[in-house]
Amino acid sequence: MELAQVRLLVGDFRDCYRFYRDVLGLRPQFEAEDGPYAKFTPDGGGAGVALQDRAQMARVLERLAAEPAGHRSLVVLRVDDLDGYCAEVAARGGVLVSGPAPMTDRMRVAHLADPAGNVVELQEWLALRE
Repeated sequence: MELAQVRLLVGDFRDCYRFYRDVLGLRPQFEAEDGPYAKFTPDGGGAGVALQDRAQMARVLERLAAEPAGHRSLVVLRVDDLDGYCAEVAARGGVLVSGPAPMTDRMRVAHLADPAGNVVELQEWLALRE
């Protein structure tokens, strides 16, 4: 078994698409700004982050609730230079809600939220576990 993606259900697909593409700088597999689906793959490869239009998925599932209140997910992206990447994200319109700051003796993190309210954690690993 292989993890293919983490898919976020979003109400404003276009805003979220632009956030992941333009603010975070992730590469979409194909251009799909109007949705209802898009997958973004980090430069290093591996499992991606996907967006799914919430209303479209509600029609498929026939029981999906309206927009949830509060944070329901956390997307974690590892970067090599946290301060530099945070500066790039801020220049592209991203607003950090915390950090950059140490989380442990092995990691520094910063957080921001996408337009749907999903929390994005940016991690810089200072030391790997042995």
